[in-house]
Amino acid sequence: MGTNNAVQLVMISHDRKRVTLDLDEPLNLELVDKLAGGAPATGQLIFSDNRLISPEQRAKAWILINEIAKWQGEGRNSPEVEETMKQLAMAEHAEITERFSLSNCSVTVARLFIETLLTFCFENDVPFATKVWDAISYSYFAQKKCLEHRECVICRRRAQYAHVETVGMGMNRKKIDHSKHRFMALCAVHHSEQHTIGINTFISKYHIKPISLNYDELVKLGIMQRGNAYWFKEQQAEVMQHETDGN
Repeated sequence: MGTNNAVQLVMISHDRKRVTLDLDEPLNLELVDKLAGGAPATGQLIFSDNRLISPEQRAKAWILINEIAKWQGEGRNSPEVEETMKQLAMAEHAEITERFSLSNCSVTVARLFIETLLTFCFENDVPFATKVWDAISYSYFAQKKCLEHRECVICRRRAQYAHVETVGMGMNRKKIDHSKHRFMALCAVHHSEQHTIGINTFISKYHIKPISLNYDELVKLGIMQRGNAYWFKEQQAEVMQHETDGN
């Protein structure tokens, strides 16, 4: 076992809940017992992503790098901006454990890097050219950032949360499980248009992919109150437990 208490392993077989592993070196049982501190030893499996970055991911990353470079007064394909953003991504994501290249990094590293770029752009109000925003706005993370920053997913003006599924007139929104709904951030103009032309036509017109949010995200965004969210969460957990017990 290395200094970070990690070992390399290969999965030999599994039946969903039981996994057989082959370690690259003998397990140091004394160290395992020491780390467990008298409790049953536990650990976690982190699977390597052997998929290579897709052309779409690479293009999206460079689009964002160039928008940041333009905002900073740098030229296109700036190696300085690229390196700065890579360092930021490594600092933000523990999953990125070493330097990486956009020519051959994994799909996971590319996804995390793009998330870092988008987060930087939203937090620093980096402007996007219309064609650039059209190219990236449909992604889950971009949609989520629009909700967090209350920016319209279409035009980036000040936005409000819009449900995709109808909530219903007169319903008490405090008693609705919003985790069952999908959301998008729309300004007043585009929200009005959505109601005028209908949700399906609207989504098709602007190529929007509304997203679902978990209870923690709903509370963070102020869509649900903490007490209501965790009441629904507990009810959901009880249902899942009953289903598990029944099987």
